[in-house]
Amino acid sequence: MKRCGELVEQIAAKHGWEIVAKEVMPDHVHLFVRVGPTDAPAAVVRAFKGRTARVLRAEFPYLTRFAQVLWSPSYFAASVGYVSESTVRRYIERQWNAVA
Repeated sequence: MKRCGELVEQIAAKHGWEIVAKEVMPDHVHLFVRVGPTDAPAAVVRAFKGRTARVLRAEFPYLTRFAQVLWSPSYFAASVGYVSESTVRRYIERQWNAVA
């Protein structure tokens, strides 16, 4: 999980995106990312999923034994408008409490 979080930070920095909040859970990731107005949500998700999958499989070959794909093809993307940025940040930061 730690390495996945590091990769997410690297990818964001490479593209000039800002990670506002992130939680890497055992089976999914919550990201609140500030991107440019011309960055399509699908392209942002593809950048994160594609690079993390390639690097994690190369560094941890045992991952290939668990599944053919590392990430589900689905994702949820939304713009912050109806709720405040701080509300979204709090939601993401409290994900570990929701699991317990």
